[in-house]
Amino acid sequence: MHIAFFGSSLVSAYWNGAATYYRGIIRALSERGHTTTFYEPDAFDRQAHRDLDDPDWAESVVYEPTEADAARMLERAAGADLVVKASGVGVLDEYLEREVLRLQAPGTLVAFWDVDAPATLDRVQTDAADPFSPLVPQYDLVLTYGGGPPVVDAYRALGARDCVPIYNALDPTTHHPAPPDPRFEGGLGLLANRLPDREARILDFFYGAAERLPDESFLLGGSGWAEHAPDLANVRTLGHVAVPDHNAFNCTPRAVLNVSRESMARYGFSPATRVFEAAGAGACLITDAWEGVDLFLEPGREVLVAEGGADVAEHLAALTPERARDIGDAALRRMLAEHTYAHRAAVLENVLEGVGV
Repeated sequence: MHIAFFGSSLVSAYWNGAATYYRGIIRALSERGHTTTFYEPDAFDRQAHRDLDDPDWAESVVYEPTEADAARMLERAAGADLVVKASGVGVLDEYLEREVLRLQAPGTLVAFWDVDAPATLDRVQTDAADPFSPLVPQYDLVLTYGGGPPVVDAYRALGARDCVPIYNALDPTTHHPAPPDPRFEGGLGLLANRLPDREARILDFFYGAAERLPDESFLLGGSGWAEHAPDLANVRTLGHVAVPDHNAFNCTPRAVLNVSRESMARYGFSPATRVFEAAGAGACLITDAWEGVDLFLEPGREVLVAEGGADVAEHLAALTPERARDIGDAALRRMLAEHTYAHRAAVLENVLEGVGV
């Protein structure tokens, strides 16, 4: 099977939280004998911040963010077994969502792959004139990287022929246990770009915990915080942390924190990439509470769950290095047994076989 994939970026994780997900799925599909051409626009300075050389498991094609150049890419993609338009390309989304449907043909299916279904659904449900809504029934398939029953039901209500979650997962070749790094020493670490849908929750879960534990050290990695974060003496902001440093970041503090965006927490069943990265590194993970967490990790044994900053502080204050290691080891075993991208690729193959690919 050959896949033509229109997404944000495969080769750069800069302001591109879906990069790890794309890489994991596409690499796993390659290992199962499929080929992928990934079409990404030269936008948002991502190509200047590449953190992945052109891989041997996919072809990366960079195009100018103009309709004329995107049209050339669509012509090139014609005849693929599966054409994917991912959400959140960031430029020309409306154009691509409409134009990829012209590639439907005998032997070519077109799917919409939503990497931020809560945001997409909130948008179309509040704007009757949203141009994506009438396109949903025309796609052969809608795939999502999370959301569970609430997202599936919402897409079917919009007329989707089918909607199947392909959840985030672990790529053990890129995220795995690593030696501690003195740059990331501390009690609690968090990797999260500053986004409007997550900022208030980080101020609660992360900064709220830091205020309650002034003698504990906290690390915040991610873009956008330097001029906006509260000034606390026990918090260090690190700026963008490149993917190759994620393993060391996850393995050095006593625990790492996951804070979901508000919409993803509300829909539930939407574990962020960070959950799998951290657990795959054997880190002790503290996550905000959301429905469905127990489908991926067992609370209290493989992950610690918090309702807010007070809970995070309580977990961290009681967390011995020994218990942190036990939780991290249990999480890693669960990831390898059930939640790798190889598992997700097998699910995707079964789905595609059911719709004729």
